[in-house]
Amino acid sequence: MRLNAWLARAGVASRRKADELIKAGRVTVNGEPGQLNTFVQRTDDVCLDGRPLAKQELAYVLLHKPRGVVTTASDPQGRPTVVDLVDLPSRVVPVGRLDADTTGALLLTNDGELAHRLAHPRYEIDKVYEVETSQRLTDQLLELLRRGVDLEDGRTAPADVRRAGATRIELTIHEGRNRQVRRMLEAVGHRVNALHRSRYAHLTLGALAADAWHLLEPSDVERLRAATRDSPPRARARGRAGSAPA
Repeated sequence: MRLNAWLARAGVASRRKADELIKAGRVTVNGEPGQLNTFVQRTDDVCLDGRPLAKQELAYVLLHKPRGVVTTASDPQGRPTVVDLVDLPSRVVPVGRLDADTTGALLLTNDGELAHRLAHPRYEIDKVYEVETSQRLTDQLLELLRRGVDLEDGRTAPADVRRAGATRIELTIHEGRNRQVRRMLEAVGHRVNALHRSRYAHLTLGALAADAWHLLEPSDVERLRAATRDSPPRARARGRAGSAPA
C-alpha cells in the first residue's frame, strides 16, 4: 500500500494531508524518511514524529445524513460534519458529497481503494434521489433530463427519471459532479425545494432514522467491491417515461 494511503487508513489524515506530512519529513518507515512513492508492507514500522502508528481496521458505514450537516471531515466554520455523527475507533471519511441541505444515504469508509473506485465514473455507480421541485415538470422537461442537459462543466450523462407525485420526481444518476441534481433542475428552469438520496449503489436506508448509522454487512461490502472490479463499463439503456431506476 502506498504510504499516503496507509496513513489515511491509520486515521492520521486525508491522503492530501498525508502527502504534506511525508514531504515535511515527519513520517518514517523502518527508521528511514518516507517518500511519496514509498510502499508499506504488513511488517513495516511506520512512525509520525517518532511515534509508532498502527493501521486501523477497515470500516464501512451507511449514514442517514440529516439536513444542515456538511459532508467533510472538518469544517473551518465550525458546522457539524458527517464524521462527527459516526462514533467508531476507526476514522472514516465520506465517499463523495451531499450538500448541507441534502439528506439521505451516505457511505463513509477508511478503505481508500474502494472509495476511489466507487467515485470513479467508469463504474457508473447509481445514486437515486427523491426531488421535490418548485412546480410540476412537463413530459418534455423530463425527457431532457433523461437525455442529458448542458451545464457549465459539460453535458450530463443520460439519467433515469420517473414521476413520484405532483411536484416530485425520482432521478437516478451515476455521475458525481458538485450540486449536480440541483443544477440539472435549474438548467430546465426549476428550483429544487427538497432533495433526498434514497439509494447509493444497492444501499438503501430502510428504517434508519436521520443522523443514525450502521456498519455494513460483509455481503454489502462484497457487492460494492464486485461493482467496481475491473471490467468493461456496463451499457445503460436510455430511460423511458415512468421507468424504474436501474
